[in-house]
Amino acid sequence: MGVGDRRGVKLPLDGILVGDCIERLAELPRASIDLVFADPPYNLQLANELYRPDNSRVDAVDDHWDKFASFAAYDAFTRAWLAACRRLLKPDGSLWVIGSYHNIFRVGTALQDLGFWVLNDVIWRKTNPMPNFRGRRFTNAHETLIWASTAPKARYTFNYESMKALNDELQMRSDWLFPICSGAERLKQDCGRKTHPTQKPEALLHRIILASSEAGDVVLDPFLGSGTTAVVAKRLGRRFIGIEQDELYAKAAAARIEAADPLDPSSLKLAKGKRAEPRIPFGALVELGLILPGTALYDPAARHEARVRADGSIACAGAEGSIHKIGARVQGALACNGWTFWHYEADGALKPIDALREAARQKLEPQA
Repeated sequence: MGVGDRRGVKLPLDGILVGDCIERLAELPRASIDLVFADPPYNLQLANELYRPDNSRVDAVDDHWDKFASFAAYDAFTRAWLAACRRLLKPDGSLWVIGSYHNIFRVGTALQDLGFWVLNDVIWRKTNPMPNFRGRRFTNAHETLIWASTAPKARYTFNYESMKALNDELQMRSDWLFPICSGAERLKQDCGRKTHPTQKPEALLHRIILASSEAGDVVLDPFLGSGTTAVVAKRLGRRFIGIEQDELYAKAAAARIEAADPLDPSSLKLAKGKRAEPRIPFGALVELGLILPGTALYDPAARHEARVRADGSIACAGAEGSIHKIGARVQGALACNGWTFWHYEADGALKPIDALREAARQKLEPQA
């Protein structure tokens, strides 16, 4: 299925483009993508095969797509695909890229040189990393993700409240604990060998896509591999475009995507904080009749009394102004949240005027 842009170029949504990623990226219309997740070649520079202490061979990454003649060649490749992705991102879009110590620092430099603005680096700490069989280095137990916007002052999507909800109402930190992909989730060939050597866990992509996109957004993965990004995007109600040069990987990813079921739209609604709610001025409560002019307002201890006026201002002890200004004045403070400071009397008790805001929102919300 395709969606056309202003120039008539169709966006090939919910499918896989097979071929060289830089060439295929050039075919897509400018400013058409909301989110990019990239898992590029790591340029591991493996010169020899790896063996465990029992002499069994380690199934490491030794594919042709991870081989580059030099650091300069890898850098040129990195800048080319990053520049192509930057052209495709909407001004309020963002990009995630994952890597290991072999490549992530070079990728980070290229990102900044191209004008991206780094928002976070995130450490994916693996619960079950592959051990260091030679015993000459620390076990590589993590990978690094960089999250970047298109410019220093660019707007971008961050579903803060959803991340907080995922983390038992605590701010989500930048160190994430997930196991590597294994078990039934790991794609394997008939011979039992892994279909793709660096398949990422769906849990990792679930967090990334949920954090930095909305339902209906377009998610692009220029190195689709086994299809994890597309599978999770489909499940979470996002549109997706995957690019993969290896036909075997693309075929396996397509079958995996076909088998994935999208979640019910009702389960995709995100938690929203107060900052995301429509602004309700105190005067709206007066206009809607939720609080009448002349009503007395009190601080929580009922030491100060103010009177509501018809224009939404309040008067107290010879001063007049907003609920915030007068609240600060009576406390001798620089600032005050008048919504929680001032209370009205109802049913023989004092209740914060903030309790009336939800009723105002319901009255002001457009009817379907």
